[in-house]
Amino acid sequence: MDRAAEMTAFVRTVETGGFSAAAREMGLTPSALSKLVTRLEDRLGARLLTRTTRRLQLTVEGEAFFNRARPILTAMDEAEAEVAEAGTHPRGLLRLHCGSAFGMHQLTPAIPRFLEKHRDIELEVTINDVPPAPADDHFDLTIRIGALDDSSSVARRICNLERVICAAPSYLERFGTPRTPDDLQQHNCLWITTLPALRRWPFDTNDGIRVVHIGGNVVANNAETVLQLAVAGVGITRLTDVIVGQAIRRGALVPILTDWHHVEPVPLFVTYPSGRHLAPKVRVMVDFLVEEFGRAPWRV
Repeated sequence: MDRAAEMTAFVRTVETGGFSAAAREMGLTPSALSKLVTRLEDRLGARLLTRTTRRLQLTVEGEAFFNRARPILTAMDEAEAEVAEAGTHPRGLLRLHCGSAFGMHQLTPAIPRFLEKHRDIELEVTINDVPPAPADDHFDLTIRIGALDDSSSVARRICNLERVICAAPSYLERFGTPRTPDDLQQHNCLWITTLPALRRWPFDTNDGIRVVHIGGNVVANNAETVLQLAVAGVGITRLTDVIVGQAIRRGALVPILTDWHHVEPVPLFVTYPSGRHLAPKVRVMVDFLVEEFGRAPWRV
């Protein structure tokens, strides 16, 4: 007795709304498909569908069985696809979501190196600081900064980022260099409005961590704008090293209060939906991200 065929016949009938549509999809006659569903009902000893001349309707038992059977069939399809794809050449469209900080400063410059290695992969990159909703399965991969609270995704840590307090040499020449956390109260400081917690800067003291609430005459809703303002000499900022690393290397920004600052490592993850087999195109991108950025090449 082919239990998989019976289950498939039932699920496809419910999904397509009738025996005729499901039969065409499965390459069967409507009567043959109806017999499979009837055989399933007989074996289970329960009516799953109420048949009328106009439509089919799930019974209470039918709805419960459908909700259990559908993911089982999906898992079977994915298992077969995974085996079929194992060892195949990575190819096809890969959709990737990334926040602006990492996306603009690190991911985008690295994309040519990835495409050079994998010429049969096409990329659709979305740069947006609002992460996809947990139920959004449009993206194959998402690069996330910070703690994760979505258990529906599989996450692989790439590395830890570190925040840096820094300012442009022109600013420090005009207003002096802060020597202690208290000195920040006399300085113009820049922060990101969408992350109000980052307005509170932590410092290590003999009595533990002390938090200084900073202020300034200009704020912005994204890290890129804050970075450009800092480089222009508008004020002091505290951003992750993935954003300010290049500016520090070329001397456009200078780290300050390094003996005081509580660094607060920030994890960088690449995530993909759980319950989905890892296609070759996804696997090679995950490996590339870990290999390319695992040692935080932007760090100085």
